[in-house]
Amino acid sequence: MVFMGDRATLLETGRFVQRHARNAADEIIEAVGAVDAAVDTTAETDPDTENETENEARHRRAAEHGDLASMSALGALLLRRGDLDGAEPYLRGATAEGDRAAANNLGVLLHQRGYTEEAAGWWRVAAVAGSAPAAHALGRHHRERGDEPAAEYWLRQAAEQGHALGAYALADLLEHRSDVGAERWLRAAAEQGHREAAYRLALALERRATETTRGPHDTGTRLRVPGTGALVPTGAGAAGAVAGPAAGEPGGEPTEAEQWFRQAAARGHRRAALHLGAILEQRGELKEAGRWYLSSAKEGEAKAACALGFLLRDAGDEESAAVWWLRAAQDGDGNAANALGALHAARGEQQTAERWYRAAMDAGDVNGAYNLGLLCAAQDRIQQAEQWYRRAAYAGHREAANALAVLLLQAGDANGAEPWFSKAAEAGSVDAAFNLGILHAGRDDDRTALVWYERAAAAGHTEAALQVGIAALRDGDERTAERHLRCAAGGGSAEAAFRLASVLDARRPDPGPAVLGAPREEKTECEEWYERAAQQGHRRAQVRVGMLAAGRGDLAEADRWYREAAEAGSRNGAFNLGLLLAREGSEREAALWWTRAARAGHGRAALRLALLAARRGELTEGRRWCARAVELGPAEVAERAARLSEALHQELTA
Repeated sequence: MVFMGDRATLLETGRFVQRHARNAADEIIEAVGAVDAAVDTTAETDPDTENETENEARHRRAAEHGDLASMSALGALLLRRGDLDGAEPYLRGATAEGDRAAANNLGVLLHQRGYTEEAAGWWRVAAVAGSAPAAHALGRHHRERGDEPAAEYWLRQAAEQGHALGAYALADLLEHRSDVGAERWLRAAAEQGHREAAYRLALALERRATETTRGPHDTGTRLRVPGTGALVPTGAGAAGAVAGPAAGEPGGEPTEAEQWFRQAAARGHRRAALHLGAILEQRGELKEAGRWYLSSAKEGEAKAACALGFLLRDAGDEESAAVWWLRAAQDGDGNAANALGALHAARGEQQTAERWYRAAMDAGDVNGAYNLGLLCAAQDRIQQAEQWYRRAAYAGHREAANALAVLLLQAGDANGAEPWFSKAAEAGSVDAAFNLGILHAGRDDDRTALVWYERAAAAGHTEAALQVGIAALRDGDERTAERHLRCAAGGGSAEAAFRLASVLDARRPDPGPAVLGAPREEKTECEEWYERAAQQGHRRAQVRVGMLAAGRGDLAEADRWYREAAEAGSRNGAFNLGLLLAREGSEREAALWWTRAARAGHGRAALRLALLAARRGELTEGRRWCARAVELGPAEVAERAARLSEALHQELTA
């Protein structure tokens, strides 16, 4: 059983953090000549060195002659370069002449030197003069000091002047207070190209859509998929990328959330690229999803590398998938480590698989402990399997709790198993709910068993639906029985398909005798369900399909199904095949199948063999088969066999 990984927001690490620290001052340095515009901090290329040198020389010459704009510009240029000593006199000089950009930048310089209060003073001067970057910087300063009212005031000043960073910082403050006004300012910042604002706006929109779809008390569902016996996530959802249903529908318009994820991803936001990839994958647009996963993975996003691995695996490129899983696992992604463990387990490399499962567990992924339990159980290391299951179960892993209960039940500890089944079922394990039904049924507590079967059936458990259907049939509630049997049959249960066909068959009117030359009727729904069960190897269904075929006059089809059932051990199949062969004149072969059926306990087959022996004059053999028929019954067969045996006895003693 598989469930999706943690959906927590991912932390930025590595290269992004270093780049962010390097550019932090640039966010509040005010450019001369465009004092209301924030510096573009998304650019990845360095400025042209030759032009910068030329500009510096020009500004330096002008500044020496007292040009205010050049003093301010030269100070900003040197500040960006990190030459604080060189920048300070120019910035102080320009500030003294009333240049607001210089006042803001002087605040930046002083802040970098640790003189935060003096820096705030100059930011205030610049902000009062109308500098949006200074108002933004001053707002951040007050928030760091814990003065939220002052922070909100100055950040709002910056935001209302169209300052993207101010709008984002204001949104962050409001969101921290759960203020509904946060979204407005996130949108304002996003519309000006702020990629983190675009990402967070997309998350907010997606979260709202999820709550609208699921309701406030819906905790969502976990994905269960068949696998190779190991717990492995199956795509981006398992990688923790999406906190809700897929955005957009195949062939439809993308949602607003998707559009903002796309905008942020296009600007290099790796988590937005991860989310966008997940949305596209869930919509079936795998090629484009792979491109965004790759973009995110190359920027160091382990979850994206993991998700990309699953895409590649599903496309049949297992080796490339392993490369990306390895990269993600080495970066601490537990899902990827589990995937590598499953890969090596499938190859029979148990020690390597165990190492990766342990790595997943060390990364904080409880699935690793569960997978170690599965691995040990497959190797009959039951004691170790129980230990790992118990460890995962105590950590809240519902399927581990179910697996632990199964082990305890197999060891004869039903009382020890029941609490773990209950814990797993209450946590949402469908298998555990079904197992509780089996447990109570074994105690002849059919009422409680049915409650658990119904719970599991409601969650889509095929065998549970079958049990509910059988119980409804037993109680005479044919409508409820049919509904659950259809669910179970649709889920692949051969027994449910057979029982559903039997319910439908009982409603059919008597077809009457076949009319020679009449057109062959189409197969009824009940026959289609019989055939579905027969194709899955259900012997009683195979016999019934054979009977229906014989009734239509399709003897070749009847022969095929009778023979398949008989060879699988069905005594009724063997008996009916014998009847068919005898009618076609193959009495010798018919006797072989009747013998097989009679030895398996079929009274009518024994009577047929007795009659056959009597016709051949083999009276002793006939009496032996008569005795077998009397023993097996049913009553009318036993009565006929007794009369035949008496007649044979009289003939033998005559």
